[in-house]
Amino acid sequence: MTSHAPVLDKDGIRLTVDDAVATVTLNGPAKRNAQSPALWRALTEAGRSLPGSVRVVVLRAEGTSFSAGLDRQAFTPEGFDGEPSFLDMARGSHEELDATIAAYQEAFTWWRRNDLVSIAAVQGHAIGAGFQLALACDLRIAAEDAQFAMRETSLGLVPDLTGTHRLTHLVGYARALEICATGRFVHAEEAERTGLANLVVPAGQLDAAARDLAAALLAAPRDAVVETKALLAGAASRTYEEQRAAERAAQGRRLRDLAGLSD
Repeated sequence: MTSHAPVLDKDGIRLTVDDAVATVTLNGPAKRNAQSPALWRALTEAGRSLPGSVRVVVLRAEGTSFSAGLDRQAFTPEGFDGEPSFLDMARGSHEELDATIAAYQEAFTWWRRNDLVSIAAVQGHAIGAGFQLALACDLRIAAEDAQFAMRETSLGLVPDLTGTHRLTHLVGYARALEICATGRFVHAEEAERTGLANLVVPAGQLDAAARDLAAALLAAPRDAVVETKALLAGAASRTYEEQRAAERAAQGRRLRDLAGLSD
């Protein structure tokens, strides 16, 4: 989406920055952008590498698929070079296993920072870890050929890369359970209808739609967007009265800021 020199380019991801917009590209199309621990570490590093000027992050992918999920090499006895195999992880202590999975999850958490708005531009397959990476973002634009699926249960596993929280929030418990337990594909039309996707566009218009949405998000003052995102993100965990109070507090901060007053 931009011709700027990469800030980071390693292990299947490329990060570029154009003023207030950063673009993270999954660039392993030969393997349908399959994911690995090395890619997750690179995604975590990308989040830490963002300049303070960045307000919007676009996550996109090269090739016909957004991400086919975890690289199947993870399920072989040898796993990835230099990485613990699943068998090695299972043989370790509960504490070691928990710490390893927590480190993997870091690649999926920073997209929801209050000072950023993240957009996933999804084409083709977004399966398992790919689905969860799209869910990690605040907003999702889907190409007409997009297909989402949570296939972990078919492998005897559970989704563990932070996707269950967002999925349940977006579509409700019953639909989330059905999607995860059956592993079925959710096509673009259903994704838009159920709130998984904000917008569906022809595949050839996906990058342009992401650029347009990024520009629209930049039109409002940054602090107002930051405060609004925080209000909305916390609304589900607050009572009605608590949300009213949070609105008053946030508006007070904005008014004092606009008036040039400090707390």
